[in-house]
Amino acid sequence: MRANTDWFSKAEWGVLCHYLGAPASSAGGAELSAEEWSRQVDAFDVKGLADQLESISAPYFFITIGQNSGHYCAPNDTYDCYVGISPSKCSRRDLVRDLYDEMSPRGIDLLVYLPSGAPAADPVAMERLGWEWGFEGGWPGGWGKPTGKRLVEFQLKWEAIMRDWSLRWGTKVRGWWIDGCYFADEMYRFPDPPNFESFAQALKAGNPDSLVAFNPGVKVPVVCHSEFEDFTAGEISDAFPVCPGRWLDGAQYQILSYLGETWGAGEPRFPDEFVLGYTKHVTSKGGVVTWDVPIAKNGLLPQAFLDQLTILARLD
Repeated sequence: MRANTDWFSKAEWGVLCHYLGAPASSAGGAELSAEEWSRQVDAFDVKGLADQLESISAPYFFITIGQNSGHYCAPNDTYDCYVGISPSKCSRRDLVRDLYDEMSPRGIDLLVYLPSGAPAADPVAMERLGWEWGFEGGWPGGWGKPTGKRLVEFQLKWEAIMRDWSLRWGTKVRGWWIDGCYFADEMYRFPDPPNFESFAQALKAGNPDSLVAFNPGVKVPVVCHSEFEDFTAGEISDAFPVCPGRWLDGAQYQILSYLGETWGAGEPRFPDEFVLGYTKHVTSKGGVVTWDVPIAKNGLLPQAFLDQLTILARLD
């Protein structure tokens, strides 16, 4: 049974930010100590960001919990137990909880992003979680070809880590966008767990009504990757497809792309007219558009992107 996505469809559009210990999709972050990361997260201006999002009438906001560097913006005892890195690279501050506390009274819903694999630039975490590259080439040489490994030990640990965060936040988090589910046939399409179903159950442990999307990578046209996802991941880079309607194989249609030159970086790459026009095209058919924009270490968004997003108030 899929979760109800009516609220998501009515929201129409929202914002995602890659708040990470290194640039998105990079092998960086080794130079950033656990203490330096915690201090950075401690200094995140939650109120300032909430003020900015409220000023542009953003209905929802996605925050990355972490990515390749192994630095995460909330505590997780299960992760620390498995990985054994001390001091923990999970921040002292629960940034997700604090974002909710500031944004919820303003009517801004909160969703989170996380990869489906271990942090690719943290060899200690990778080894202790039981992760192996499910493809030839390894990091950072590209995705290459799948080797056919299911990685059951890793998946069971990763589901436990996801469950920990889900139970911690409960109904504060309304959705999950899970990156890197590229080799579904090798890792997730099985009748017995771990599989897409058990992964979704772990993500929904704290909130059965939360929405889940599993990202297959850039696919044009957009695809529904699993019967156990509630909305499409919809990752788009340079080709923007025609929206077929609100539903795609039973999942809520959603597009995710970046307004900058790449994920979380650069200056605005589109004229305002395109941003407004494409968002209006998708939302007029019941779909949803999420725009990625850069974010500073202090948690604030560049003015140029705020100015561009302000035009989306004209959707109605």
